[in-house]
Amino acid sequence: MAALLSCPAVPGPLEDYAARFDPLWRSPAQRRGFRAYLAGLLLPRDRNKTLTALAGAEPVVEAQAAAVQRLQFFLSEAHWDTEAVNVQRLALLAEQPALAAHADGVLVLDDTGDRKDGHATDHVARQYLGSVGKIDNGIVAVTSLWADGQCYWPVHVEPYTPARRLAGGKGDAQFRTKPAIALTLVERAQAAGIAFRAVVADSAYGDNDSLEATLIARGIPHVLAHRGRAGQGWALAEDAHSFEEAARDLPKRAWKPVTRCFRDGHRETWWAAEMKFLGYGPSRAARAIVATTDPLTLPDLTTWYLSTNLKLTDASLAEVVRLYGLRNWIEDHYKRVKDELGWADFMVRADHAIRRHWTLVNCAFSFCWWHEVRQAAMQEATDEVAPKADPIRPTVENAPPTARGKNQRAPRSIGMLATGVAARARLARALEMAHRLLAGLEQQAPTSSTRRALGRRHLRRWVAPLPARVTKYR
Repeated sequence: MAALLSCPAVPGPLEDYAARFDPLWRSPAQRRGFRAYLAGLLLPRDRNKTLTALAGAEPVVEAQAAAVQRLQFFLSEAHWDTEAVNVQRLALLAEQPALAAHADGVLVLDDTGDRKDGHATDHVARQYLGSVGKIDNGIVAVTSLWADGQCYWPVHVEPYTPARRLAGGKGDAQFRTKPAIALTLVERAQAAGIAFRAVVADSAYGDNDSLEATLIARGIPHVLAHRGRAGQGWALAEDAHSFEEAARDLPKRAWKPVTRCFRDGHRETWWAAEMKFLGYGPSRAARAIVATTDPLTLPDLTTWYLSTNLKLTDASLAEVVRLYGLRNWIEDHYKRVKDELGWADFMVRADHAIRRHWTLVNCAFSFCWWHEVRQAAMQEATDEVAPKADPIRPTVENAPPTARGKNQRAPRSIGMLATGVAARARLARALEMAHRLLAGLEQQAPTSSTRRALGRRHLRRWVAPLPARVTKYR
């Protein structure tokens, strides 16, 4: 096979990551575009990460600049396989033992919406947007995410097309509901060989009878949430018709204490109980479980009504509560990719271009995990062979703190494109690594006067983006 033609490299570890995708591109221009796009997403900016921002150009007046047009062509016109890029991203995560999917994790299903103006952009219409909590003009994506207690990363994403955008409405052959799309994402995760203990979703999917019935019929383990007051079927007047009614009918002896452990080290005691009503029961195809902080009042914000097809012998009450507790990581994921990686900042209209942008954002997010896990492994290997400090003679690191400025090490921050981590940084979990990697951008941001002194022309270089310490965080 002929050697690939070279293209401008990007700083440090991002080049190592981008090089793993090189066989997927057809030309040096595509390899260059991939690197420039990821660098633009990862570097901090003081405005939305549109194409001009990714290229470090001024909006409007430099929209026709060569750097901007190259990114536009790469995203909208160039011939490359979006799914192949996502497959390679998942393969790179699977190579790292600290990130690889295993049978104790969960596959979280959810959707997220963002405002978009007009109606020319594919999938955009007036619909409910979770990010704003109301019906507005925008676009919605259904996503799947793998998570355990240590890390999380996106798996697949699929745009939702409202019925009003299709000629036949809900009767159109191309129309699919969000639960139907979510089921497709589960199938794609299984086909990709991603292991998980259970599929987890909130009440927007748990209250869909078709989705729950399909998961039970196919034997796919799941833990789904339900609205407490929503009726679940026909029953006698004196019997429970909803999860909340069934929970309030429970005797005191039915409640069992469940200890929840959080990443910051604190613990909380919740109460959980098995319920038997309608088609649910401990010995039936699906179990009904309620978990709450207060069995007497069942507060709305801290009460979960769950159903699962995990057998009582295979998953205790504590295990079911633990699995559903991992669902919150998808909310943290949305915050990261939207606030820091420009998930909703795309300015393209075609379906394939939108999918490409989301895939590239997921690549940028996965790079944070990939890089920090590798750096932590390298640091651990270095520490094993490094000579230990003399325990009798105090060093700068182990000397007791005295007055300000004495025996104190200056804090080190980690940039998105930094070439390494602090010598003494020991991040116990990969999740903390990625969070600190992103948070480091804000720590390195200079004042506005410093940024003006740097000059605007320095912010428009796209081949070799500026390090995070000389840019301003969004």
